[in-house]
Parts: sequence; C-alpha cells; structure tokens
Amino acid sequence: MILGAWLLLLMLLTLLFSQWLEKRNNPNQALKVATFEGGKKAVVLKRNRAGHYLAPGRINGIPVTFLLDTGATYVAVSSVVADRAGLTRGAPSQSRTANGVVRSWLTTIDQLQLGPIEMRDVKATILPKMPDYEVLLGMSFLKHLSLTQQGGELVISAQP
Repeated sequence: MILGAWLLLLMLLTLLFSQWLEKRNNPNQALKVATFEGGKKAVVLKRNRAGHYLAPGRINGIPVTFLLDTGATYVAVSSVVADRAGLTRGAPSQSRTANGVVRSWLTTIDQLQLGPIEMRDVKATILPKMPDYEVLLGMSFLKHLSLTQQGGELVISAQP
C-alpha cells in the first residue's frame, strides 16, 4: 500500500513538472487575443525563456504549434505535418537552414490560422528533416501583418 502511494505521488509530481516545463517553453498555449478600437483583433504573444515566440494555430484545420521566424522566407513544415494537413509536394527546391542546404518541396497551404488571423493560399516549404511537429511561421505569412514588439510581448494584427 505504501509503495503504491509513493508511485502515485511520483507519477503526479512527474506530470506537474512536465506541465511546468511545457508552459515555460510555450507561455502562449492559451492564445491571448486583444481587441482594439474599431473592433480590430490582435494576437498577443509572450516571449519564452529562450527568447522565441511560440503560438498555437492551425494549418488546414490541423492544430500545430508555430515558432515565429522572420528569417524564414516561407512557412516551413515537416513531412509529418504536411501529410496530416494534406499538403501536396510541388516543385523540388533547396532551402538554406541552420544545418546547411537541404532538399525541400514547395507547397501552398489552403488555410493558415493564428487565433483570429486567417489567410488562404500561403506559400510554404516541406522540409523532410525538420522535427516532426515543428512549424516555422515565416515571412510568406508574416509579411501581411503588423508586428509590434515591446518588452517581452509581440502584438500581431492584420495591417490596416
């Protein structure tokens, strides 16, 4: 009985610790949406401890976690995300990444959503060696938005 209680306590502590780590890595799990004058909506993101902005979103209705990357020309998805979202591999290409030049495929995302911000026909690349559930939210999406960073927060809204 005592052994069972200790195991239960250990499992509970492990669960709490893993949730704490996940919240520290992505403080935007529950996306914060602000409404400004005129009813304009914006997404407000907090920077994580590593200095990155992560946010939940959707690609063709499939839930994903975005890592905002203004250095990426296109939205970049792994093969796993591409397959789950029904993305077709278009023309083969090469992409420059932190790990060097890699083979990729051009594609178009039918619908990309970040909170209340939604766009259609967003250019993207499929990078087969990317971590399975990673999505880099690149400039093919971000260039259409207004980004304002102040302190540890980034406000993203549709351009007027």
